[in-house]
Amino acid sequence: MKIYQSRSEVPKEEKWDLTDLYIDFNKWEQDYQQIAEIGKKLKAYDGNIHDGFSLCRYLEMSEELEFLLNKLFAYAMLLADEDTRETKAQSLLDRARQLSVKVNASTSFFMPFLLSLEEDTLKKYIREEPSLQYFEKDLLESFRYKPHVLSKDQEGILSQLGEALSAPNKTYGMINNADIRFGEVTNDNGEKVELTRGMYSKLIEDENRKKRKEAYKAYYQPYVQLKNSIASTLSAAIKNNVTLARLRNYPSALEKGLFGDRVPKKVYVNLIQTTKNHLELLHRYTEIRKEKLGLNELRAYDMSVPLVKGVKPVITYNEAYATMLKALAPLGEEYLNILKEFRNGRFLDVRETPGKRSGAYNLGVYGVHPFILLNHHDDLDSLFTLVHECGHGVHSTLSSKHQPQIYAGYSIFVAEVASTVNEVLLILYLLKTETNPSIRKHLLNHFIDQFKGTFFTQVMFAEFEMITHEMVEQGVPLNVEVFNQVYERLFREYNGNELVFEDEVKYGWSRIPHFYRPFYVYKYATGYASAIYIATKIFEGDQQTLNAYIKFLKSGSSDYPLELLKNTGVDLTAREPLDNALTKFGELIEEFAQLP
Repeated sequence: MKIYQSRSEVPKEEKWDLTDLYIDFNKWEQDYQQIAEIGKKLKAYDGNIHDGFSLCRYLEMSEELEFLLNKLFAYAMLLADEDTRETKAQSLLDRARQLSVKVNASTSFFMPFLLSLEEDTLKKYIREEPSLQYFEKDLLESFRYKPHVLSKDQEGILSQLGEALSAPNKTYGMINNADIRFGEVTNDNGEKVELTRGMYSKLIEDENRKKRKEAYKAYYQPYVQLKNSIASTLSAAIKNNVTLARLRNYPSALEKGLFGDRVPKKVYVNLIQTTKNHLELLHRYTEIRKEKLGLNELRAYDMSVPLVKGVKPVITYNEAYATMLKALAPLGEEYLNILKEFRNGRFLDVRETPGKRSGAYNLGVYGVHPFILLNHHDDLDSLFTLVHECGHGVHSTLSSKHQPQIYAGYSIFVAEVASTVNEVLLILYLLKTETNPSIRKHLLNHFIDQFKGTFFTQVMFAEFEMITHEMVEQGVPLNVEVFNQVYERLFREYNGNELVFEDEVKYGWSRIPHFYRPFYVYKYATGYASAIYIATKIFEGDQQTLNAYIKFLKSGSSDYPLELLKNTGVDLTAREPLDNALTKFGELIEEFAQLP
């Protein structure tokens, strides 16, 4: 795999085209000024909405502002993520954030005003102004938030504090993406070089145990060194979330996090409890891993190395894209045509370069198209990442095409279903078509590890979030020692006694950016359980499930997430989808254990 020393070396076709958002900076600046003007006009409606006509004009103008602001913010964020060290791009992103805070302050009066109305008055406005029917469902949904909206003045103060409240997330992002310097590792020439994230993802899977250990220690080195700073940012983020939950009269921060999706607390708690009831399966896999590796002691840096030696397929980006199209063929021609357009239209940014934001994501921009960030490394993991993010991208495309702006954005809860169905279809395709016994065994191992990472690990993270938020709610101060104790206890409980504890493990909480988006990670697990059911049915040729799933992808936020999923045959208020997925995991590890 070619290592790119700068963004300019990357082929044009492997870099996203941001001119689809703005042809030049002047256009961005024009929209910036227009948003500021619309914000002022919206502010003028404060105290001046007395009928259906004025309410409708306000909402139409507000939707126009949202469209422009999303586009403005997307451009700034995507540009900044190309190189997080670039101060000009960061300045642009800061301006977008500041404008967003300013706009929110201008419109903070609206929700308190809306909820001050009697529902009969609102319905009267809708009757007298037919254009309000477009907003009717959303307006009536807002009344669900009535117990959690503060007075006009209080909402104004909170909106002014928006940038300050987001500071822990921003600070951690800068530490994790721009400032982190990993320790040194030994390259193939025997020279000491600074570890990069891309190198780490390779080395932690290396068959040479010394290389794995060296990479593991080097990777954790800056997180341990910066433990107090990172503990401070995470503690502040959790405290902010708990404080906001209290201010808005939610029973707990967890219930605040679940409220928007109308997910009962029992779904979250049931996910954790059901998983813990099946932890013996994960412990069994840990035992198998130790046995297959022939180790006296299994360590944390042994948990990612493939168990089938000598099989590390190199998959170029071109090969990965071609494989994706074959694997996702059961989803139909419409789906495949969208995937082809992603590449032809340069919607993807493919290669890792110095300073580029780590990881991968899809950013859907209504009225434009999705933008997908990758850090492709020509390996099996990168193939799965491509398939995963393109699942999000197609979801964005279909929802935007089939839903009006107000309902085009979908909940993260259902987003992870769209991405993970693709991953499951990919592994089922690969297992079916691969004839080499060693590679098939390697793929089965990958499926198990993927299941472990996407389901079990995310449930462990979800429990960590729940515990630490409850601690703050009970007045317990959070610091490095507290985070370490909670994380270590959970890690030991989930992974079992066969794993010899490495001291760095307890700092695992310090490297998880998702903790700055509270009560997010559990959705990976619920999404995975849902995807196992849906993808298996589609792979087996169940046309009814396929039709229901494509309709699901086109639904955006036209209904609550649990209801949308029920239409595909998945009911997450019951234990059955979780038990079904965990039973599948048990079958996979036993099948793997029997292979020579």
